[in-house]
Amino acid sequence: MSALLTAFAVLLLVAVLISSLAHRTILSTAALFLVGGFLLGDGVGGVVVLRPGDPVVATLAELALFAVLFTDGMHAGWPDLRSAWRLPGRALGWGLPLTLLVTALLARYIVGLGWTESLLIAAVLTPTDPVFAAALVGNERVPPRLRHLLNVESGVNDGLILPFVVLFLAIAQGSDDLHLGELGGELALGLVIGVAVPWAAIMLERTRLFAISAKYEPLNAVAIGLLVLALGKATHGNLFLAAFAAGVTVATIGQQHREAFEQFGELIAELLKLAALLVFGALLSPTFLGDVGWAGWLFALLALIVARPVAIWVSFLRSGLTAREQAAVMWFGPKGFASVVYGLLVLESGIPAADEIFHLVAATIALSILAHSSTDVVVARGFDDERETPTWHGRLRSLLHTPGGQAEENDPAVRRPDDDGP
Repeated sequence: MSALLTAFAVLLLVAVLISSLAHRTILSTAALFLVGGFLLGDGVGGVVVLRPGDPVVATLAELALFAVLFTDGMHAGWPDLRSAWRLPGRALGWGLPLTLLVTALLARYIVGLGWTESLLIAAVLTPTDPVFAAALVGNERVPPRLRHLLNVESGVNDGLILPFVVLFLAIAQGSDDLHLGELGGELALGLVIGVAVPWAAIMLERTRLFAISAKYEPLNAVAIGLLVLALGKATHGNLFLAAFAAGVTVATIGQQHREAFEQFGELIAELLKLAALLVFGALLSPTFLGDVGWAGWLFALLALIVARPVAIWVSFLRSGLTAREQAAVMWFGPKGFASVVYGLLVLESGIPAADEIFHLVAATIALSILAHSSTDVVVARGFDDERETPTWHGRLRSLLHTPGGQAEENDPAVRRPDDDGP
């Protein structure tokens, strides 16, 4: 445990020191923790020795996913979705199920998994994560609608895909109707807790009996999240659906609480994400990656360059996006943190294909982190030439390309101020 803590502290310090450089280059803090965990893990350096069944792995994965879904839910409040729902709606309503379907077909016919296991791994790998495309989402030169699309999609699809992961995993475990009924009850209870707790807390705060000081305002959402977590564990409601529902509820009815919590909450979620990526990397090894096999690596590659691109291309036909915008959306479907934790949940489930599925998930995520986090800056810079061209530039260009150096009279870019006409 001390070795893990030391490794995390050192990598975190390095990540902070290079964070400014990482935003401008192909360097990635996410890749740093993944590769760092791999090099320090049992298969290479032997500094951080972890096994999938270790309590620290399961606990950290659970807490990290809870925090991520809670903060993601705060980006998916009703006002946010209502203000610009058309493009994210295409990505979530059409792109998400099509990506799941294409990925399942690849798993079935390339790797040879059964249909249930193919649907399970497809559900695990369908969510996207904006952390690995940060330069694209945060670059003001990238069209706002594209940034909004990627941000909303990645913030919502973790929660939307969760019931499918739970359902396919239950079927793979051989659950009968009674167990599936219990599963539905856990999901419903998680949803109720996720809505009721923040609603009651915010309504209570609005009464004349209470008033929150500015210093403690960011902790209000933290208290809500911890209470949702505690009640979910006590009642066996689904923690992750409860977390996502709580975030959505806070964003919908408590805008000021979301704004107060936003920066603080993002930092907490980011710390837990990076710790989980370190643990995930430590679980990998050269032997582990070698066991994936050629068919597994082919599946991982096609899951990145075929499944999402095909689904997004179909979903955004006649959407009004430019070719460059659509290409960016097709490529930036990074397999992020939610897939890491869903993969660990499958591994701990004990289903017959758990180990094979985890190998495939790990290979796909490793390729995605390295590919997407190292190309976000490059693609973002591709939008630089879409800025509006100044009038003087058009006038000079016309003078240089018109015989005799005279600008064409019908060129609107060089029309004199006293010209008549529209």
